[in-house]
Amino acid sequence: MPFFKGRGLLLISTGFILGLLGFVVYQGESATTFFSGLQQTVAYGTGWLLIFIMNAALLFALYLLFTPLAKVRLGGPDARPEFSNFDWIGMLFAAGMGIGLLFYSVSEPLQHYASFRPYIGNDAQTARISMEMTFLHWGLHPWSIYALVGLTLGFFHYNTGHKLSFEAPLQELMSPARARRWGWIANFAAVVGTLFGITSSLGLGASQASAGIAQLSGIQASSNLNLAVITVVCIVAMISVLSGLGNGVRILSKLNLLVAGCLMLFVLFAGETLFVVRALGEHMGAYINDLIRLSTWNETYTGTNWQSKWTVFYWSWWISWSPFVGMFIAKVSWGRTVRQYLLGVLLVPATFNFLWMTVFGSNALYLELFANANFAELVSNAPSESLYRLLDYLPLATLTTAIAVMVVLVFFVTSADSGALVIATLTSNGNEPSWRQRFFWVASVGLVTAFLMNAGGLEALQSAAIASGLPFSLLLLAFIPALLIALKRPFVQPPRLYKPSTATEKSTD
Repeated sequence: MPFFKGRGLLLISTGFILGLLGFVVYQGESATTFFSGLQQTVAYGTGWLLIFIMNAALLFALYLLFTPLAKVRLGGPDARPEFSNFDWIGMLFAAGMGIGLLFYSVSEPLQHYASFRPYIGNDAQTARISMEMTFLHWGLHPWSIYALVGLTLGFFHYNTGHKLSFEAPLQELMSPARARRWGWIANFAAVVGTLFGITSSLGLGASQASAGIAQLSGIQASSNLNLAVITVVCIVAMISVLSGLGNGVRILSKLNLLVAGCLMLFVLFAGETLFVVRALGEHMGAYINDLIRLSTWNETYTGTNWQSKWTVFYWSWWISWSPFVGMFIAKVSWGRTVRQYLLGVLLVPATFNFLWMTVFGSNALYLELFANANFAELVSNAPSESLYRLLDYLPLATLTTAIAVMVVLVFFVTSADSGALVIATLTSNGNEPSWRQRFFWVASVGLVTAFLMNAGGLEALQSAAIASGLPFSLLLLAFIPALLIALKRPFVQPPRLYKPSTATEKSTD
């Protein structure tokens, strides 16, 4: 069978990528201008909508927790989890951990501190608000989006026998013919969103890995070094696809999570341990107390554009990632009740994110507030170097910097491989994709990342993530009534029911 035969979504997606790359290559200056203006324009016009959607997803998840629908099982009343609680929670950690936490754990609190200090004045209050905003961006809201997408995919796959695609929930709201048409559009929006969500992460990873390599080797960080990192990582991901070393990559990913956890513990105990422990409780209390106010703030009366660079970018980024993370969570959640699913997906990764951000962010703020390190200015000028700058203040700086670079690179490989798998699954109509498609999408992800970074750096990647997250965000609003209707319907064993014994291998892809 020819590669593209019967694959309209794959053809359209490929044409979109080629058009984007052509625009970047042949309209270099225009592309740079376009991406620099896109972020602010889209954020100003639609930021309020993204904020509304994120809050709606969280409120829906909380609603389901306290209704009889929370007893519904993914797979039917007789289904039981195929993974133990420990293994399942470990997989949720894997889904919630990645390049973004490594890049922003030091740079985000310090950049917020530098931005807010002229307006607040009080250093202690500025530091607290900086951590509150960091918790907002990495807390319950992003995981409510992932939970919504994963629960929707999982329920319609396990309980109704549909493929892993976004057509099934739309059939609850419209005719089958119309659902097919809109489902195709939804899948295309998911492909584009996932593509730009992955490229944003890979762009962060490339710049951070390059900064670490430059610090260790003495060479200068540059766009050429970024390109070399992207090329090497994508080649490694391609080799894993071609050689069938998927299990090896997954084992490496789990080992990487362990190493990252050890790095966090090292920073906790080698840094200001008591300060961090005290700060964690204060951060959690402030986050819970101010959650409603923070999550609905929209810069209405300030006339500023801070949110377009932070909150709106994050909400778009998480929405872009939601098909990827949601599909992964759905694949490993067979047999869980809705209550078990939501408590695990909302609380476990968010709590870990809070701990991670506090360990790194509070140590960085300590240097700014009490060590006269002028750390906020340093980090604001070079955010990709921020993690390594913090490690320089701790023992074994060279060793820990090398470990941090290794962790970033391994997350880079697994993100490229896993993201390509999800895009390939969507463009294969929900079926298991061939190695050719996975290879093609790994190459596409690498090319788009490289060209967008060349066109406008991280700002271009952020702009693309914001623009691509908007179409899929509208689909999320349709998921809520569709899932609510389907959950209330009595379970009838579908003709094509998911079987754990045959799907265990797929669930770990």
